[in-house]
Amino acid sequence: MPLCFRLFLVSFCLFFASASFAESFVFTAIPDEDETRLKQRFNQVAEYLSETLDVEVKYVPVKSYAGAVTAFRNNQVQLAWFGGLTGVQARRLVPQSKAIAQGDEDQYFKSYFIAHRSSGLKYAKTLPDSLKDMSFTFGSKSSTSGRLMPEFYLRKHFEQSPEKLFQRVGFSGNHSRTLALVQSGAYQVGVLNYKVWENEVKAGKVNPDNVSIIWETPTYPDYQWTIRGDVDAVWGKGFSDKVSEAILNMKDPALLAAFPRRAFVPANNTHYQPILDTALSIGIID
Repeated sequence: MPLCFRLFLVSFCLFFASASFAESFVFTAIPDEDETRLKQRFNQVAEYLSETLDVEVKYVPVKSYAGAVTAFRNNQVQLAWFGGLTGVQARRLVPQSKAIAQGDEDQYFKSYFIAHRSSGLKYAKTLPDSLKDMSFTFGSKSSTSGRLMPEFYLRKHFEQSPEKLFQRVGFSGNHSRTLALVQSGAYQVGVLNYKVWENEVKAGKVNPDNVSIIWETPTYPDYQWTIRGDVDAVWGKGFSDKVSEAILNMKDPALLAAFPRRAFVPANNTHYQPILDTALSIGIID
């Protein structure tokens, strides 16, 4: 086969592969709830983005918070709905990646500490000293609202690590499982983000006779959309801005309810410096 023809074939294959890749813009989200609910939430978001951006947009689920960061780092996804901590982790791994939007509520997010009735704990304005030596479950190890910020406040109040403070410490994997574990009595106390709690209450999945809120954290910045810094090189100059605009203009109540958020507002990397500082202070990020 002549060299020029071989070079033509190689060039054609590379062009075809690049064009095929450019046809699908892929995003994921941290698995903070069960997978079925996540697919329902984000497949409709993919449809909206496809229509708005005029490119094929796909949502791909991941099995863990760390999996979302890995997919972003490896360019398996170009956009992600991250929590505060996973967003910081991802942007440190991918140069020029940036936070582009957050939910209006994410500027002032918070976590709820919840307890099973057998604990005897009631709502209080400060963390109760009687938490000591109880069993306690966080959510994912990489969760901002289910681990990072709650652990920060526990350490600040008790001046001890959770492992020394509690009789047993677990990591449920997501907020829905945390609620299920505490409500069943498998753990006496746990912590989850307030949005998941509110959703589960509305869905009738919270039995107030078995589980209740005992403390809520001060507010902090949390969830955000983060995009890779190299998307313009693939989808064209200004594509990142188009994605940001599409998210900020997401007004359909059904789409917003999927998060759930009232609206999306602009975000940038500096908004999440407090999350990075906290993660560094308690050793979750080196």
